[in-house]
Amino acid sequence: MSRGVRTAVVAGTAVALVAGLAACQGQSLEDKGGKNNGGGKGEIVVGSAGFTESKVLAEMYSKILNAAGYSARVQTLSNRELYEPALEKGQIDVVPEYASTLAEFLNAKKNGVKAKPVASSDIDKTVAALKKLAGPYGLKVLPSGPATDQNAFAVTKEFAAKHKLKTLSDLGRSGQKITLASGEECETRVFCKPGLKTRYGIDIAGLDPKGVGTPQAKQAVKDGTDQMVLTTTTDATLDNFGLVLLQDDKKLQNADNVLPVVNAKSAGDKEIAAALGKLTRTLTTRDLINLNSKVDAQRLKPADVAQTYLESKGLLKK
Repeated sequence: MSRGVRTAVVAGTAVALVAGLAACQGQSLEDKGGKNNGGGKGEIVVGSAGFTESKVLAEMYSKILNAAGYSARVQTLSNRELYEPALEKGQIDVVPEYASTLAEFLNAKKNGVKAKPVASSDIDKTVAALKKLAGPYGLKVLPSGPATDQNAFAVTKEFAAKHKLKTLSDLGRSGQKITLASGEECETRVFCKPGLKTRYGIDIAGLDPKGVGTPQAKQAVKDGTDQMVLTTTTDATLDNFGLVLLQDDKKLQNADNVLPVVNAKSAGDKEIAAALGKLTRTLTTRDLINLNSKVDAQRLKPADVAQTYLESKGLLKK
């Protein structure tokens, strides 16, 4: 699943596929017991998408909830089209989410894929819009924190030094023609080619469809085939390719702060919100980068990485 281009397209067959796909990835969602069937305060199923960051976040949620007296476990589903309907049904109880992404997903679900965007670079307004959309689906949006995972653009350190680049505005003023390694959808996405041109005056002479933040895309920039790559703010391997992010100084990207979203009926307790809130307030974007690196570069297990982080921040006892 691409984290960089989080599309809001709702798969019509997703709901029917949830239980079957979940069964292939671990305990079936249909096996989830009722709230009072688990140990202690009850069973909580934490949903995770199929990419590293989501897996680590889900493991942290699970461990924190276990420490708070719930019987929590992680259920991995490949993407939002699968886990969001499961969250509505109470087959899973909580997921780590991204404010703008989920807001636009639910916006498209309710109003169609051509609906006027509700997310923006203003996190408070974005969360307010998200809560309004989530409520009718039986979802409760918990407060967001400082950690974000947004779309971002990177160039080589040499290219940045040569043209004195620190921001995307600097790149626009430089007048350089840029071939951008990205996904094909960058051609029409507001945050990508159109936004780079209108907001920053960047001359995107061509797109190289190698994907969002893929090794191939970053290698193309390192080799000089392309001049810039579309990636994410929590990309943990930029240094490996000699790349550096350019600051989005005019806030082209939406506020994709991390926040928990729960099924209001099965996991709307104040105790759950309080337990997860401690992590949300502690977690930073730099933390996400480091956590991703431990899994992707050092090949450590998400559960182990989550445990170590929580202990280091005093959120779990050693």
